[in-house]
Amino acid sequence: MTLLAKINETAAFLKGKGMEAPEFGLILGSGLGELAEEIENAVVVDYSEIPNWGRSTVVGHAGKLVYGDLAGRKVLALQGRFHFYEGYSMKEVTFPVRVMRELGIKTLFVSNAAGGTNADFEIGDLMIIRDHINFFPEHPLHGKNIEYGPRFPDMSEAYSKELIDKALEIAKEKGIKVQQGVYIGTQGPTFETPAEYKMFHILGADAVGMSTVPEVIVANHCGIKVFGVSVITDLGVEGKIVEVSHEEVQKAADEAQPRMTTIMREMINRI
Repeated sequence: MTLLAKINETAAFLKGKGMEAPEFGLILGSGLGELAEEIENAVVVDYSEIPNWGRSTVVGHAGKLVYGDLAGRKVLALQGRFHFYEGYSMKEVTFPVRVMRELGIKTLFVSNAAGGTNADFEIGDLMIIRDHINFFPEHPLHGKNIEYGPRFPDMSEAYSKELIDKALEIAKEKGIKVQQGVYIGTQGPTFETPAEYKMFHILGADAVGMSTVPEVIVANHCGIKVFGVSVITDLGVEGKIVEVSHEEVQKAADEAQPRMTTIMREMINRI
């Protein structure tokens, strides 16, 4: 079966479950699935039930697709994503984004847990992603072009300036501290060495993580507007680097969730 046939099959399956015409897509990263719990009139489908869909193997990723109403709008939320380091191909990692496009989604919200390389950042900070650096060894658009977009997509505004401005406005109103910066996506699964953190900062990155970039590239190819947030869960700044575990990352993400949820919920309400 071709990739396009798989996309259509999966979209048809989800429509058959009542997931009709969502406006917004949400990809919720490590320990950041709380927003999906606020969805009303929810239709919940386990990833294992969805044809051609991957399985989340990482703790903190619930592995459920949730559709329903949030702030009076139809949304489709992924509680957990697929990572390249899990052994998935880039086409599998980004498959949900293409299905979202087929379902009619025009705006995508992505979140992740990331290590901060900016000396001004603190653990628990929210960083609105202004741009990214693709440091993955494989490109998600490698291979035959799917006619959802051009062969050579423009990436001059990978993250919507309009959505960023809206988020900054809301954060100011609500008294929520936010940072802004560049996210660099790497293969993982190891956390970075001090030398790697230093290199990424020299390259222009303010935060580093193991996801997001492939999905954002494909979303742009599909003509979907993107808003992204990183929760800074550890620091890769000289003098502040300590041993880090996935459990500590989850804890920091969990503490930051209410602030991130407030901004995203309010954005959906106002867009």
